[in-house]
Amino acid sequence: MPDTPPYALIETPAQLAPLLAALDRSGEAALDTEADNMYHYKTRVCLLQFYVSGEIHLVDVLAPGLDLSALWTRLATKHLLMHGSDFDIRLLHDLCGFRPKSIFDTMLAAQLLNRPRVGLAALLEEHFGVTLDKDSQTANWSKRPFTQRLLDYASLDVFYLYQLRDLLTAELAALNRLDWLAQQCNRQIESGLLGFPKDDENDWRIGRSERLRPYGLGALHAAWHWREDWARKLDTPPFKVTSNDTLLRIAEAADHGLSPRALMENVNLGKRHDRIAPSLYDALDAGLNRDPHTLPKRRGRDPNHQPLTPAELELQDRLKADRDRVAAAINLDPTLIANRATLAQLARNPEKLDEILLPWQANLLRNEPWMKANSSSP
Repeated sequence: MPDTPPYALIETPAQLAPLLAALDRSGEAALDTEADNMYHYKTRVCLLQFYVSGEIHLVDVLAPGLDLSALWTRLATKHLLMHGSDFDIRLLHDLCGFRPKSIFDTMLAAQLLNRPRVGLAALLEEHFGVTLDKDSQTANWSKRPFTQRLLDYASLDVFYLYQLRDLLTAELAALNRLDWLAQQCNRQIESGLLGFPKDDENDWRIGRSERLRPYGLGALHAAWHWREDWARKLDTPPFKVTSNDTLLRIAEAADHGLSPRALMENVNLGKRHDRIAPSLYDALDAGLNRDPHTLPKRRGRDPNHQPLTPAELELQDRLKADRDRVAAAINLDPTLIANRATLAQLARNPEKLDEILLPWQANLLRNEPWMKANSSSP
């Protein structure tokens, strides 16, 4: 790992004052977050990293007695430099209703420059010869005290964002794509403010569950809820109790008439097996004996997810061809202009071009043959 810039760790109210003063001196700040989603049932913000007014401040969000209300008030007035901000914005909005004023997302910028690798580690290595510690990327950020290695890594996540922003800005300006980035960033904010998906009674319908028959559905419903209950009790992510693939294999075997005892034979629950296996057996027994009509009903199809008509499929193919030709001409990933789901929306409602796409995307497609023939846009 490269030489680490100096930074201050904030764990007490008194230590917060220098960060607030630094924010008062600047109209912008580099920001990153670290969370514990790989280690706990409910994701928490564990650390905030700031580079502002030439200073790096690391805020221990889990420190007892640390009131961050003054920080959020100031931060809401600043332009933020971030990388891959979607998760961070959702995380902070769920934490305290935070809404960024504006952002410059270096990942979005790299995408618009058609970089083959857009992760922060790849960009720092490409532009600054910096190699980040890969192990720290998946560390348990809720564990205290922090190690020196983790804090050093956290400081580097924001230290280069200003320089990276300046480099990417120059390249985007040369291609006249700065306005494209501004539109992407504004949409990222609005999307992030929706937060994370809320719990739904049909969350258990994972993967290929639509292929299951009644016994399999009963087994999957029971096993999925059993996993959620244990994840909550153990305060661990559900995938660390058992995988989706294991749940689906259990359900598919149930459809073939296997008993709860037989279903358990091929289940590997790791080191917790003896502790949690009996409750899984009981859950599967109840699931197989449940009236499938009492399971939560699958919602009716969203109109936007209805199968396309033959005419709409033909238009989708033509739109895809137009999109791919435009993207190749300007050296851009075609999915940045319109991904598969967006193409389906356009094929269904071509007259809504300007509602479905951002202005820069719509302008690239507006005069293409099939869009021009099927859209009422000016």
